[in-house]
Amino acid sequence: MKNAPEPADAGERQESFLWLAILAPIVGAYAGFLGAVFRLALDAADRARGALVVSSQAHGVLGVATVAVVCGGAAALAAFIVRRYSPYAGGSGIPHVEAVLRGLLPQTSIFLVPVKFLGGVLAIGAGLALGREGPSVQMGATISHLIGKVFRCSLADCKALLAAGAGAGLATAFNAPISGAIFVLEELVGRFDPRIAIAALAASATAISVSHLLLPNVPVFAILPLPAPPPEAMPLCILLGAVAGLLGILYNRMLLATIAALRRIPPEIHAGVIGACIGAIAWLAPNLVGGGEAIAVQALSGAGTLAIIPLVFLIRGVMSVFSYAAGTPGGIFAPLLALGAHLGLAFGLVCVALLPSLGFDPRGFAVVGTAALFTAVVRAPVTGIVLITEMTADTAMLLPMLGACFMAMLVPTMLRDPPIYDSLRELTIARDKASGPGPAADKAKRAPRP
Repeated sequence: MKNAPEPADAGERQESFLWLAILAPIVGAYAGFLGAVFRLALDAADRARGALVVSSQAHGVLGVATVAVVCGGAAALAAFIVRRYSPYAGGSGIPHVEAVLRGLLPQTSIFLVPVKFLGGVLAIGAGLALGREGPSVQMGATISHLIGKVFRCSLADCKALLAAGAGAGLATAFNAPISGAIFVLEELVGRFDPRIAIAALAASATAISVSHLLLPNVPVFAILPLPAPPPEAMPLCILLGAVAGLLGILYNRMLLATIAALRRIPPEIHAGVIGACIGAIAWLAPNLVGGGEAIAVQALSGAGTLAIIPLVFLIRGVMSVFSYAAGTPGGIFAPLLALGAHLGLAFGLVCVALLPSLGFDPRGFAVVGTAALFTAVVRAPVTGIVLITEMTADTAMLLPMLGACFMAMLVPTMLRDPPIYDSLRELTIARDKASGPGPAADKAKRAPRP
């Protein structure tokens, strides 16, 4: 029996794979460098806000007003430059990247990168509860797509590079290279594609290597090692997953309702008001504002009591929803991780109080809660589990996280609550259609904020 003839385009496919393998490290290097510089800029902005708060403490009401005005002005300026120069730079940017990969929206120009960078530094530096991963993902995707165009890649290869650059951005934001590649396949494209997998793996590895030239190679959530959980803890972790699933539904609906409620208000106004309110909170409790990495580490380290943690969870939850609805650049990953850590710690403290013989460290529940709430909102359980494992550099909670994420995925799925990025992507596309026909430049100005 004769062998089947080889497809005429087999050689072209092999050449395409090789070309992707060459270009993916290049886009990863650019995304890693840009993401590292963005992290350094955010650190500088956080220090500046902290110095302003400290210097204003002695001035009473005038000090509060000063911090509120500065933070409100920075948030309003971020909203203005997004609306005026690159509307798709608002929000996380991940819904827009997903829409581009699906051919539902066109890729924007490279001008999005400076708008996203500056707007993100202004908004997150002002204390808004936004994550650095959203800007890092969208900037990495945009610059990677441009590199594909410069080298005259096919449409499929340009999209593969765009996805790889997005994953490299996430990897750099959280020092989590494996999560960056998994995020591309699980969330951005929703399937295993060898072409995209090759590009994502190479880009994430290179991005982390380049970022380590500027950033320390340490886990984002540096915590003490956790003891192995007892088998009796698994049912409690599954129960925690169910609680996280219900809270994830509540978070998604609150976020979408807040975006709809603020839609008719000029973005500069509501961003400025939200920024001013958060500035006042920063004057009273500086650790409560910002992306949430520091406060997440506190919860993962077991700091907090049942009298305080629910209040912190409530304040941070409201801040996260209103911060994202402001339309300034910034993601939801980091705020979600902080919320999940507090949810898990509170659950763990209750379990320890009710079942003192269990012998399970409440910090373990905090780690599990972080992955569970992420899964409940985003519906990317593998990304969530691997991301938390990389960010904590601890594998002791892998099995409890698996059980909790199973339930955190099951509850909202059974209740037919869509993943947040599906809803945000549909909202972005609907607003794009509502902007109507017209010259490309004019339509770009009217484009929606993700």
